[in-house]
Amino acid sequence: MDAQTTPILEIGLILLAAVAAGWIARLVHLPAIVGYLAVGLGFSPFTPGYVADHEQLELLADVGVVLLLFEVGIEVDLGRLRRDHGAVLLAAPAQVGLSTAIAAIAFLVAGLEPIAAALVGLCVALSSSVVVVNITLSRRRTTDRATEESLLGWAVMQDLVGVGLAAILISLMDARNRSLGEAALGLAGFAIVAVLAARLLLPWILSRLHEEHDLFLITSVGSGLAVAGLGAALFGVPLALAAFVGGLAVTESHEASEARRRLRPFRDVFAVLFFVAIGTLIDPSKVVLAAPWIALLLGLVVIAKVLPSWVLARVAKLDARPLQLAVGLGQIGEFSFVLASIALAAGTIDGVLFTAIIAAVALSIAASSIAVRLVPVPAPGELPLEAA
Repeated sequence: MDAQTTPILEIGLILLAAVAAGWIARLVHLPAIVGYLAVGLGFSPFTPGYVADHEQLELLADVGVVLLLFEVGIEVDLGRLRRDHGAVLLAAPAQVGLSTAIAAIAFLVAGLEPIAAALVGLCVALSSSVVVVNITLSRRRTTDRATEESLLGWAVMQDLVGVGLAAILISLMDARNRSLGEAALGLAGFAIVAVLAARLLLPWILSRLHEEHDLFLITSVGSGLAVAGLGAALFGVPLALAAFVGGLAVTESHEASEARRRLRPFRDVFAVLFFVAIGTLIDPSKVVLAAPWIALLLGLVVIAKVLPSWVLARVAKLDARPLQLAVGLGQIGEFSFVLASIALAAGTIDGVLFTAIIAAVALSIAASSIAVRLVPVPAPGELPLEAA
């Protein structure tokens, strides 16, 4: 077969396999993401059968995660959060800080170096924006409107705080190449450029292309990739962080919601490849060795995230069901893939712990997506048990 046609056939077959696996996962009431990870495992070099071209898949996966986090950044509306969910602005950052600290201490005791322990602790602290959105849109959901809005606001604040903490920890991890001051200057310089490009220039261009649907989409996609690439190439900001900051810069423009709406289908295709690529990194031979790490990670999701989220939601007196909110946040998210990949590449964690993180992501996403629908729903007019 022609060397130029093979990659196209491969990507097509992977996408079709992902569709089938995602459909089967949903039939058994699991998130489609679990199916995508399973497809990646089937095409990985660690399992019998066909092995996908990992470099090609990784490139497309990078596009997926950039568009994913660019769109998440666009979706952040601090003004609306402050107006509609003021208590979340305090509760969510408190949860991220508390969860990271508790988990980091546990990993320090387990033998990790301080920076690695803090980075893996941050992985535990952050939930999946994709899963949270799916929870609020699912046809089987049992959440009410107030709980759904609090979930979305909480996830957005997690992303905001997580990006800041991740930037600091990655800079400390990279201290041999760049000092913390140099890293901070790079991030600040990129933020200025992102604001000038995304806040001022991009909305002006999009407003003039509003009726040109194809050009509007291409400009939105190209801008997300270009801003992220610029941040990584010139300012040393990791691609995922640069994409989020770029999206955050454009969030309050009039064209932001339209760009987000048109980006989503395009992003979804590449996001599938991102999860498939993560699946190709799972080495089943290391799962047994990783079992203690998996147990620790899942235990910390409950102790260091679900429990503090429930307590903070009650203390903040959110107009939501605290237990359902906490369970809905009870998974390790896609941003943790990025952090774990960076840590693995830097040599601060090994392949066994990386495998454990990926396994914990899949298991926690599946458990959270099912458990959030099983939380008892109070009858009309009845006060929720946890608020009684």
